[in-house]
Amino acid sequence: MKKHNVILQPAGRHGQVDEGTSVRSAARELGVDIESICAENATCGKCVVLIEEGHFEKYRVDSKRENVSPITPQEANYFARRPKLLKDKGWEVGQARLACQCRIRGDVLINVPEESRGNKQIIRKSASNRAIEIKPAIRKYLVAMTPPNLERPIADWERLAKGLETSMALARGADEKLPRWYDLTIDYQCLRKLSATLREAKWNVTVSVWRDKEVVAVQAGYVEDSYGAAVDVGSTTVALYLCNLRTGELLAAESEMNPQIAYGEDVMSRIQYAIEHKDGLEKLHKAIIDTLNKLLKQAVKSANMSLRATATLAPDASAGEQSPLTDDEIASGKERPRTSSPQGNDIRIEEILEMVLVGNSTMHHILLNLHPKDLGLAPFAPAIHKSMNVKARELGLNINPSGNIHVLPTIASFVGADTSAMILAEEPHKQDENWLLIDVGTNAELVLGNRKRLLCTSTPTGPALEGAHVKYGMRAARGAIERVSIDEKTLEPRYKIVGEDEWNAGKAKGICGSAIIDAVAEMFRAGVVNSRGKFKMGLESPRIRQGESGWEYVIAWADETSIGRDIPMTQQDVRQIQLAKAALFTAARTLLKRGGLESPDKIILAGGFGSYIDKEKAMLIGLIPDCDLSNVYAIGNAAGDGARIALLNIEKRDEIDSVTRKVERFELPTDPEFQNQFMLATSFPHMSEAFPHIAHLIPNRVADPMAKNFMK
Repeated sequence: MKKHNVILQPAGRHGQVDEGTSVRSAARELGVDIESICAENATCGKCVVLIEEGHFEKYRVDSKRENVSPITPQEANYFARRPKLLKDKGWEVGQARLACQCRIRGDVLINVPEESRGNKQIIRKSASNRAIEIKPAIRKYLVAMTPPNLERPIADWERLAKGLETSMALARGADEKLPRWYDLTIDYQCLRKLSATLREAKWNVTVSVWRDKEVVAVQAGYVEDSYGAAVDVGSTTVALYLCNLRTGELLAAESEMNPQIAYGEDVMSRIQYAIEHKDGLEKLHKAIIDTLNKLLKQAVKSANMSLRATATLAPDASAGEQSPLTDDEIASGKERPRTSSPQGNDIRIEEILEMVLVGNSTMHHILLNLHPKDLGLAPFAPAIHKSMNVKARELGLNINPSGNIHVLPTIASFVGADTSAMILAEEPHKQDENWLLIDVGTNAELVLGNRKRLLCTSTPTGPALEGAHVKYGMRAARGAIERVSIDEKTLEPRYKIVGEDEWNAGKAKGICGSAIIDAVAEMFRAGVVNSRGKFKMGLESPRIRQGESGWEYVIAWADETSIGRDIPMTQQDVRQIQLAKAALFTAARTLLKRGGLESPDKIILAGGFGSYIDKEKAMLIGLIPDCDLSNVYAIGNAAGDGARIALLNIEKRDEIDSVTRKVERFELPTDPEFQNQFMLATSFPHMSEAFPHIAHLIPNRVADPMAKNFMK
């Protein structure tokens, strides 16, 4: 039977399946669940998938719609009855297919939308509890005016501006320097609605002013609250935090896989996609903007559900009891008069007046619709380093069209605004100790130093640490093995599955990043592999065997899995981890050398993935430098926290603009020692470094005679 390559994104699973296999069956074979509740009769539409077109160099496939079977009458009937589905999603006929009807006829890359996934990935980017001083860019002022008359027919804007000058002075105090009314400006979109709003409000309005310079919203009556969103756009996941700009309260947090994964798992492959396809940038940009709009809608809905659950609506004496906005009204941003009390009123999307966005340099460029091609070519120069302010309507973000989008500064070619946010959150520039901050992901960013000096660099680690390129690797979803330990005497494993409370409970379907690190570390500690990552011969265990592509260690037998196949760690899997961890360690070692340090005083692991790494096992394989383990901390999504800080405090924006311009940037490709250092770092934990803090875990370690070949 002829076989074809099938790649499923965003899960990152790939393999060969028989020609004629349905996409849903192929996905099941590869460990990806696709929803279906109609017994594959093409009636429920839960299994919609997208057939992507183009050349995907990473997988060496040319994906075409002709590489799957033609649309069946059942599919055609389903989509014909739902033209709004395709229009709203921006999908084309032939691109969107029903997985139960569509059959494989050639190599193909398939994107499984979030709503079609049977097992949703667990996005580990929750917000942390931080004390943030509230000084938002958006301030509200109540303005009461006398209506115009024939004696004083002053224009509406000038009348409002003069009243606003008085209100600002009263609210802020005489000591603060504030603009005169003629220095104030009003956004054009806001101006278009101004006259109608003033008259409907009988000349009593609440005015939202951005940085005490520009009016961005005018609302009838007295309104206390306005809202903002902080967003961390990661290569793999996107996290959005909806906040009350007056109180700083976190109202909702939403996250989702970055849909750009369908076009490339890492930043370089996405840059390449934008270069090779005429509409590449357009597709990448639209994908992230659509996702942000979806997350905004979800966040507002979640916040309103929470408000409805906790608040009792107060009857309005003049209008009767006011009902909450419906979900459709929320989504459309429908206007409704606000009462003098905010209690009982739903948040509207158009009341979101500011967003702060962060992401690595490639995500930053694609988000701003800046072509990233120069990031992929020496000398890897970005379009801009400075922070930016852009109107929401310019990017197509569905908040108030006059709202401001603030993007934090980038630092270097591949050290982006997410690193700026991490610095803002952790403040290494205010410490005496030397801290090493590492944001672990498909592209790792590192910052080292203290109040006197900060250095930074970045390195691609590839997606292996997150499960891709590992035979049975998968994202963190139900069924994924997330922890592994191996008995060094019996060589028998124990494992814990996402969603299960007990060890060795439940059915496994794959292995996610945290367990991949565990497994490799445990295989090394228990003597299954040696320091060079090679399987040791002569070990007595049925777990160690020759597989299709070489030696492997079986973590779960077929009857312990939901996919009906053994789940091993193969020799190739170990090699992928060696390459990823060597890149990260070499970047850290390079910064330490340039800083004149042997080791950092503290290591801080940031990012959703970094938070779930076992620090001892990460050090055991040499993913991070040697350090007292009590001084190694996981801090969660520091980039998201930094974005929230910048959203809620404009002084912090000015601070990070200043700090980032002083960070010393170091590009690893320019280091003549990089290649030798990289080779030394491929061993566990390292070919030449002692690693005294985990030496007790490998008591019989001996010096590697190969080390001298790479040391000068």
